[in-house]
Order: sequence, then structure tokens, then C-alpha cells
Amino acid sequence: MKEESLKKNCEYQNVYRNGKSLANRYLVMYVLDKEETDNTRMGISVSKKVGNSVVRHRLTRLLREIYRLNKQSIVFGKDIVVVVRVSAKGISYRDMESAFFHLLKMHGIEKEMN
Repeated sequence: MKEESLKKNCEYQNVYRNGKSLANRYLVMYVLDKEETDNTRMGISVSKKVGNSVVRHRLTRLLREIYRLNKQSIVFGKDIVVVVRVSAKGISYRDMESAFFHLLKMHGIEKEMN
């Protein structure tokens, strides 16, 4: 998972500046094409406005697990930043997964599974 996540502020800023963003009720997703590499990296941002550290870390763990279980269904060569909105505070795993896949489909980066 280490090589599959964005770590540095400059990496996040690059995706924010040059990527395409789409949003739904719970999440905002920024996606940037990376032609030079074929691995997909994801970063998660949860503001202090969303809640205390317990709430923020729970949401981060939910998103990380959704990504881990479904990374084979995401197109390769992308940098993705997911920003969690305040409305996602008490969200269930299923609702978070649904919101995540909704944005993947809107960005057109979900692979077609046979």
C-alpha cells in the first residue's frame, strides 16, 4: 500500500492543480493522468471540520479498505485524491463504497469487469 499512496504535499498539490474534479454528496474526487507510470496512487484528505481524530481516521480507514479491495477495478496510471465532505460523518461502509464507485464511474476510470 505504501507505493500506492500519495505522501507529499507537493504530490497532492499537483493533483489539485492539474487534475479533474467531480463531487457527490459525500466525496470530492480529483483524478490526474500519469503517463510515465502504470500504477495508481490514492491520497485521502479529511478536514478537521468533519470531526475529531476518531471520526476522521474511521473515514480514512473506510476509504483505504474500499480502495484495497477494489483496486483491480480501477484503470492504471492515475493519481487520485479523495476529499471527504462533512456530510460523510456518520456514513456506513456501503454508502461510502457506493459514493466512491459513483465518482469512479463519473470520471470514467472504472474498468469493465466481465
